[in-house]
Amino acid sequence: VQLQASGGGLVQAGGSLRLSCAAAGGITSVNNMGWYRQAPGKQRVLVATVTKDQRTNYADSVKGRFTISRDNAKNTIYLQMVSLKPEDTAIYYCFAVTLTIYWGLGTEVTVSS
Repeated sequence: VQLQASGGGLVQAGGSLRLSCAAAGGITSVNNMGWYRQAPGKQRVLVATVTKDQRTNYADSVKGRFTISRDNAKNTIYLQMVSLKPEDTAIYYCFAVTLTIYWGLGTEVTVSS
């Protein structure tokens, strides 16, 4: 089972990026999926989650700017990020919960001021 994240990059403050994370390799019965991020020198923190029935939850720091969505048929989630700030700079890790938790390798987002 693999989680393949993509979409990171370098963007100026105020810009947008869209991250994707696809679960492959026979993963089934995926419950929650979502994103954490880890900024340099800081702990990994939760960014957003989405349940199988599309209920979403966001960290206060990204509410109104980030939107998580999910395609259950593809076991893929997306994170649309707008109005990006330098403090959004981090490595973003996706995860998927079945009977265990699977993690992607991370995709780097850098927001310049």
